[in-house]
Amino acid sequence: MSVVAASSNVVPASPGPAAPCAVQADKLALRLDDRTILKNVTLHLAPGTTLALLGANGAGKSTLLKVLAMLLHPTGGTLRLFGQPAGPLAGALRARLGIIAHQPMLYRDLTLTENLRFFGKLYGRSDTAARAAELLDRVGLSDRAGDLVKTLSRGMTQRVAIARALMHDPDLLLADEPFDGLDAPSVRTTENLLRGLREQGKTLIVSNHDVRQSLELADEVVVLRRGAVVLRAPAAQLTVESVLAEMTRA
Repeated sequence: MSVVAASSNVVPASPGPAAPCAVQADKLALRLDDRTILKNVTLHLAPGTTLALLGANGAGKSTLLKVLAMLLHPTGGTLRLFGQPAGPLAGALRARLGIIAHQPMLYRDLTLTENLRFFGKLYGRSDTAARAAELLDRVGLSDRAGDLVKTLSRGMTQRVAIARALMHDPDLLLADEPFDGLDAPSVRTTENLLRGLREQGKTLIVSNHDVRQSLELADEVVVLRRGAVVLRAPAAQLTVESVLAEMTRA
């Protein structure tokens, strides 16, 4: 065994600054039409984390995702993304977000490739043709690349919407029920896609009705009830039963 002599002249390297949170939400609140939709939601999410956002219908999941996507402005609290203040003028931050919403945000009279290339160009990508082909392959729709979106089934349209959200290679993906309308093979394809993004170090927040699936895919779980966070814990520490109990508690 070799021994390295210590030197009094060696100064230990100091650790570099910690990366800022991908999402730093503090006491977010939202009131619409005299109704409280979100109540003091605090959420700090490290880069590279996959978070499952769970709750019963009307719990505030979609609203929270819209606030995080800067599509709705909170009436209370603060929001920072990647260390930067989020808000209506934060254009550079928007370019780091990918959004999967209930509406696919696709042009029905354009082909799949035309849609993806259009959105890629909006974000300044020069390799839109290659990127579109890559993503259509990943969502299993290469054979429909030249078809119009209006000819697709609901599940196929959802898969194109997922590809659209990834065209600009976002750092943070906000996915509102990405498995909605998918058949079993498409669910498996989408699960593998999300796992691949997780392995690439992307940050994911996924709203989902399937508790068991969420626990398998996520690092952390947040449960909302009536607009408030009632549970946050590592997914590995939770069971389907414990999550459902929090979702349905009176």
